Amino acid sequence: MKTQKQEYINPYIGGFLLGLVLLASIYFSGRGLGASGAIKSFVVSAVDFVVPQHTQNSEFYQQYTGGKPSALKSWLVFEVFGVFIGAFISGIVSNRMTLKIDKNPVVSSVKRLVFATIGGLFFGLGAQFARGCTSGAALSGMGVLATGGFITMLAIFGTGFLFAFLFKKQWVY
Repeated sequence: MKTQKQEYINPYIGGFLLGLVLLASIYFSGRGLGASGAIKSFVVSAVDFVVPQHTQNSEFYQQYTGGKPSALKSWLVFEVFGVFIGAFISGIVSNRMTLKIDKNPVVSSVKRLVFATIGGLFFGLGAQFARGCTSGAALSGMGVLATGGFITMLAIFGTGFLFAFLFKKQWVY
C-alpha cells in the first residue's frame, strides 16, 4: 500500500512561525538568523586543519583562529546543523524523503545538478560580498526594520522573478 504525501504547512502559518523564531533569536542571542556565518566557520576550520601556517599568517583567518575557541563552536554552526536535522525529520514525517532528482523532458538530471551547483556557488559568493545571506540580510534586517533589509528582500525577489521569466523555457515543458 502506497502512503500519501502530506501537504506542506500553510505558508502564512509558516511565515508567522519563522517570524517567532527570528524574534526569539534576536531576544536570546542579540542577533538575527543566518547561515553564511556557519559556512564560513566550516571553511575557516577546514583551512586551519589542512594548512595551519596559512591561517597563522593571514589577517582574515586570524579573526577566527589564533588562540580563540574553535570556529565550529559558533552558535550559527549549531543553527545550521539543527536546520539539517529538522529538514531530515520533516522529510521522514511527511513521507517526502527521497533521493531522486525531479526532471522533465526539457532538462536532464545532470543539467539540473549543474545549474543548481552554479546557482549555489553564485549565491554563496553573493552572501560573502553582502556580508550575509538572505536570512541575515533580508529577514533579520526586516525584523529590526532596517531599510537595507527591505531593499535586500526586494532585490532578492525582483532578481528571482526576472530569472524565472528569462529561464522559464529551460525548466517548464
